[in-house]
Amino acid sequence: MSIAPIQCSIHVNLSPARAFEVFTAKMGSWWKLGKTPAPNPHADIVAEPFAGGMWYEVDAQGQKNQWGQVLAWEPPSRLVLGWQLNCHFGYDPDLLTEVEIRFTPADGGTIVALEHRNLERFGADGEALIPRIREGWPEKLSEFAAHLQTAAA
Repeated sequence: MSIAPIQCSIHVNLSPARAFEVFTAKMGSWWKLGKTPAPNPHADIVAEPFAGGMWYEVDAQGQKNQWGQVLAWEPPSRLVLGWQLNCHFGYDPDLLTEVEIRFTPADGGTIVALEHRNLERFGADGEALIPRIREGWPEKLSEFAAHLQTAAA
């Protein structure tokens, strides 16, 4: 069984280097509170800045909730995150789908293009989850763009 990847993109008025930096280093600032897997709202979301690093959220008490791992860290153009959250949004070290984000110069700014692939790895349980992810990623890119409009990026 093969499932088409989720693809979405957005244009932002930053250079690829700055867009990459804000996307990665300030993920906890632009990701909407209450829209993460942990039971408590996040204080930060971290993608460690190297291939093999962890991708996780931290709550106000300092508790880490792992989401996956960093598969590729190629500033300013490319980031690949290994999504290891199962259909119940719990960390599963045996599950790995990929979220690739590309930062491409365009029209005086940057196209931020996201692709979430290997969705068939969710198996039969993915039938309920995948529509939520299909709606969620465009929402996340919109949150990122809105953050850039309101914050001093």
